[in-house]
Amino acid sequence: MSKKIETDWRTFIKFWSVPLIIAGVLFFAYKALTGLIIVGISIFLALALKPLVRKVNNFFIKCFGAEKKHQTLSAVMAYLIVVIVIGGIIAIIGPVVVNETAKFIQNFSETFEKNFGGWDGVNGFGKTIGIDDLHAKISSAITNVSSGLLGFLSNNLISGVSGVANVVMQVVLVLVLTLLFLLEGPGMLKAFWKSLDSTEDRKSVKVAQRITSRMANVVSTYVSRQTIVAIIDGCASMTIVFIISLILGLSPSLAIPMGMITMLFYLIPMFGQFIGGTLVTLLLLFSNPIAALVFAIVYIIYAQIENNLIAPKIQGDALNLNAVIILSAIVIGMYTLGLLGAIIAVPIAGCIRVLVEEYTNIKAIRE
Repeated sequence: MSKKIETDWRTFIKFWSVPLIIAGVLFFAYKALTGLIIVGISIFLALALKPLVRKVNNFFIKCFGAEKKHQTLSAVMAYLIVVIVIGGIIAIIGPVVVNETAKFIQNFSETFEKNFGGWDGVNGFGKTIGIDDLHAKISSAITNVSSGLLGFLSNNLISGVSGVANVVMQVVLVLVLTLLFLLEGPGMLKAFWKSLDSTEDRKSVKVAQRITSRMANVVSTYVSRQTIVAIIDGCASMTIVFIISLILGLSPSLAIPMGMITMLFYLIPMFGQFIGGTLVTLLLLFSNPIAALVFAIVYIIYAQIENNLIAPKIQGDALNLNAVIILSAIVIGMYTLGLLGAIIAVPIAGCIRVLVEEYTNIKAIRE
C-alpha cells in the first residue's frame, strides 16, 4: 500500500538547501585549500611569536616606559628577529652542506683508499660474504642510479622551476600575513569579543573566549619550550663537533653549522633529533669516518640525557598528551602537510585536548 506525501515548495527548498550549502562549502574549501593552509600557518606562527613579542615589549617598557606605544614596535622587532635568525641559519647551513659534499666527491679516492683499503679491500670483503667482483657490481649499480637520476631531473626540470617559484610565492605570503596578524590580530580579536559582549548570551561568549585563549596559550607555550630545548640541543652538538675537530684535526668552523642543523631539525617532534643527528653524522663521514663514529656515539648518549632529564624539565606538562596521541598526530600531520604538518600536529592535538576538556561546559551552554 503506497502513501502519497504532499509538501509545499518552501519545505522542499529548505530540505535541499542544507545539503547544497554543505556541498558548496566543501567545494569552496577544496578549491581554496592552499589559501586556507597559508592563512592557517600564518595564524599559527603569529601565535607562536606571542611569547617573544611579550619579552621584547617588556624590554621596551623597562627602557622607555609607556606599554601601549611599543606594542607595534615589539611585534615588528620580534618578527624581524625570527626572520633574520632563520635566514642566517639557512645561509650558514647551505654552503657548508654543499662544500662538504663537494669535498667528499673531490677527495673520495684518497679517503676510500685510506679508510677502506680501496677496491681491493672491497673485493676482499665481497669474497668473504660470497660475492665475487663486488667492485664491478657496485660500479654498475652506481651507473644505473646516476642514469635514472639524470633522466628524472631532465624530465622534471621545467616543472621543478615553476614549483620553486610557487613555493617562494607561498613563503612570501606566509611572511606578510604573519606580520599582519601580529600587528592587527590582537586588535581584531579584541573588537570581535567586544561586539559579542553586548549580546544576551554572555556566558557562551565567556566560554568561547576562554577556550580560544587556552588554545592560543597551548600553541605559544609548546613552540617556545620546544625552541628552548632545540637551542640547547644545537649547542650540545656544536660543542661535541668542536671538541672532535680539535682532537682529530678537522676544521673547527664545522661546529656552528652542525649545531644549527640539529637545532633546526629538533623542532620536528619525536623524529627531529634522530634526523638531525643522522645528517650531521653523514656530513662528518664525508670528512672523517672516525669523527662521524665518535659523534654518533656521544650524541646518542647526550640524547638519552636530554630526553630523560633536560626536555621534561623544560617542557614539563605543557600539553599533557601521552605518546600514542602525539605519534598519531604526527603521522596524520605528516601525511596531510608533509614536514610542516609534522611540526604543527602536536600543538593542534593540544588544542583538540582543550576542546575535549571544555566539552561539558559547551554542552551545558547548549542545553
